[in-house]
Amino acid sequence: MNRGKLYVVSAPSGCGKGSILSEVLKNNKNLFYSVSATTRSPREGEVNGVNYYFVSLEEFKREIESEGMLEYAEFCGNFYGTPKKKVMEKLEQGFDVILEIETVGAMKIKKAMKDAILIFILPPSVSELRRRLNKRGTEEESVIDKRINEAVDEIKKAVYYDYVMMNDELEKAIKDFEAILKVSKLTIENNRNLIEEVLKNA
Repeated sequence: MNRGKLYVVSAPSGCGKGSILSEVLKNNKNLFYSVSATTRSPREGEVNGVNYYFVSLEEFKREIESEGMLEYAEFCGNFYGTPKKKVMEKLEQGFDVILEIETVGAMKIKKAMKDAILIFILPPSVSELRRRLNKRGTEEESVIDKRINEAVDEIKKAVYYDYVMMNDELEKAIKDFEAILKVSKLTIENNRNLIEEVLKNA
C-alpha cells in the first residue's frame, strides 16, 4: 500500500475554504480531514470534534509538552494545533490527509515534512474579504479589522506555497482544488514505479 499524501490548506478567515473542503471531501473518499485543536471558544453551530477539538489552554500545553502536536501556533490570541497521532496513522494506512491550518503552522509542516503539498486559497480582493466577514455577523468591527490585518500578512506568505488558487466562484474553486489533488499525484516522485512497470518486459 502506498503512503498517503499530506495536503496543507491555508486561507484568510472568510475565504470560504470550509465550503470548498466540504464538497471536495464528499467527492473524494480517500481523503481524511484532520480536525485541529484550538483554545478558542466555539462559534454558533460549530461542533466539538467536527469543526475543531475545543480544549482548554492547560490541555493544549500538555499536548505540546508530550510532543502530541504535529504543529501549533498562536493566532488572534488563541492557540491552534494539529494532533499528531491520527495524521500519521492515516498516512500510513494510505489515506490522503488534509490539514486546514494557518500560515505559521504551514511553514512548520513544510520544514518538518518535505513531501507535504501546500495550497493557499485567495479571496478575490481584501475589500470582498471584509464584506464576507461583515456578512457573517459573528464578530465585532474591531475583531474584523484585526482579521483583515492578519489576512494581508497571510496573503504575503502565499508565495511560499506550492499551489495558489482563488475562491471567486465556489463551483470553479472546487474544480480547481480537485485539479491540484489530481496533478500532485502525477509527479515523477509518485510514478517511478509506473515507468519501471512499463519497462520491465521490454
